[in-house]
Amino acid sequence: MRIGILPCLDRSTGGIYQYSVTMLDALHAWKESGCEHQFVVFASPSLRSSLPPRNGRDWTVASLNLAAPYSTRRFVTDGMRRAVAAAWRRLAGGRPSEAGGAAAIDVNTVVARPHITQQFRRLQVDLAVYPFAQPMAFQADIPFILAVHDLQHRLQPAFPEVSANGEWEWREYLYRNGTRSATLILADSEVGKEDILNCYGPYGVTPDRVKVLPFLAASYLGSRVSEADMQRVRAAYQLPERYLFYPAQFWAHKNHTRIVQALGQLRQEHRLEIPIVFCGSHAGELRERTFQEVMSSVARLGVERQIRYTGYVPDEDMAALYAGAAALVMPTFFGPTNIPVIEAWGHGCPVLTSDIRGIREQVGDAGILVDPRSIESIADGIYKLWNDQSLSQELARRGHRRLGEYTPDDYRARLAGILEEAGLRARPPQRIRKRALE
Repeated sequence: MRIGILPCLDRSTGGIYQYSVTMLDALHAWKESGCEHQFVVFASPSLRSSLPPRNGRDWTVASLNLAAPYSTRRFVTDGMRRAVAAAWRRLAGGRPSEAGGAAAIDVNTVVARPHITQQFRRLQVDLAVYPFAQPMAFQADIPFILAVHDLQHRLQPAFPEVSANGEWEWREYLYRNGTRSATLILADSEVGKEDILNCYGPYGVTPDRVKVLPFLAASYLGSRVSEADMQRVRAAYQLPERYLFYPAQFWAHKNHTRIVQALGQLRQEHRLEIPIVFCGSHAGELRERTFQEVMSSVARLGVERQIRYTGYVPDEDMAALYAGAAALVMPTFFGPTNIPVIEAWGHGCPVLTSDIRGIREQVGDAGILVDPRSIESIADGIYKLWNDQSLSQELARRGHRRLGEYTPDDYRARLAGILEEAGLRARPPQRIRKRALE
């Protein structure tokens, strides 16, 4: 079987990049162990340097000509997003939206892209694997596997990053058509599988087609950090002796503001000045707005000395930031599961995260779980971790033990089994209404 992989190789995207690289690493290891399948990795020339090291036998690297609209819109601006929605309505027809009467994307009309199909066929691709949702998955007529990381536009549409400026319609277009057309679907957990079936079971998704492939920490983080790297990173970012750590882009659902408010509360009530290191992008209209709100809270509460914002952190520095941290503090509103939790466990870093469905099952007793809506709950959890060294050590031990329950070998075996099953099941996608792209 000849398998095409369409990874995200833009490091600034965070979790999706990590997920893609982890999958490529697993395929590399599978190939090294004697896998007879052939792999084609589709990557633009400008991003090929982000591919993991490989030997020439592992895979062929190719590019797709995406000379048509509606390809990979994830990285466009909000203005471009609205333009795409308007163009879509002209092409595919629209109907009044429930929100405000403006015409919306017709999520049930798929724009066919035969030129993509032809390119796959010229390279003799039998099955395509999409580590993140892309419209070409169902716009081309090639059997495919689709990873679905979250359906928060359905579950928590109040957050603008999953609903504003046409984002809800775009996500629904991707996931409704992607899941009902896929040969197999990847979920990160049993909770993620349940969400997929609840949302898209009415559109023909059946339990046997949804496979659970839990997250794995990115291999480039390693498991050991040298003393030299620790000192280098500490000096480069001027880190205090003890600090909390939160690697997350500045989306509203990441909940930075309540962390700042919790630190302000601890300063006022307990005279504790606990530093935290934030890293992650605030590019784009919505993230910039959130970033400014967070910084305004920092100034209003007088905790400027406690907040260290590093901006984007390169891969080679992340492991030392985890290893040196007193705790990961991640009171996010989104799941079902999250990669930073397992990254922290891998470096002996205790975890504080949200007591919500999905994350609760991921963490178990290997972390402090807090109510992400409650400043008091977040502050209480931080207070315990900061002041109780024996608790922190015990949580680190539990995290390491929990991490050992699912190894890279387990991940590779699961992925290999999923690909083998998809090869046997490969069939034309479920018939959905398509219009040729002119």
